[in-house]
Amino acid sequence: MRYIVIILLCCLACDAPPPERQPIPIAEDSTFLTGTFYLVRHAESGAGEDSALTEAGHHRAGALYRLLQDSGIQKVYFTHYQRSIQTADSICQYLAIDTASYKPDSTGEDLLYEITRHNDWGKKLLVIGQSNTLVPIMHSLKAKPKIDSIERKDYSSLYVVKKYRDSVKCWKTSYE
Repeated sequence: MRYIVIILLCCLACDAPPPERQPIPIAEDSTFLTGTFYLVRHAESGAGEDSALTEAGHHRAGALYRLLQDSGIQKVYFTHYQRSIQTADSICQYLAIDTASYKPDSTGEDLLYEITRHNDWGKKLLVIGQSNTLVPIMHSLKAKPKIDSIERKDYSSLYVVKKYRDSVKCWKTSYE
């Protein structure tokens, strides 16, 4: 009986654990820090820190949906503000697109962190933010030509940043 216990213990000790999934080194990941980013300011909203969209804002959110409905967007990132969430509503509901939130900051780094955390590099992403947070995001994506500011009354600009491994293209278009 003693030998059976010893043999069983030896068998258990020799059973190798399953191999751990190793992360892909960044140098070998062809999608890291790449993708197409559609950056837009939230639509028109009322006064206040966390205000809802106005009637004009709902109209503009619908126009954004019509503009991007065939773009192949795979995920929408927005800030926690009601106006950003409402700007994304039409696109998210009609296209059944997954969403994620990010914290608006002065560097754009939180969005990059969230994209990495959700494994969304290499995808087509819509990013909805505020006039003072979209510029740092474009800078963190290394967008060229460099955008220095977005007017507080500018609700009709859509910035498209195409980020490849070795180059970045950025352009601005308008929608009504």
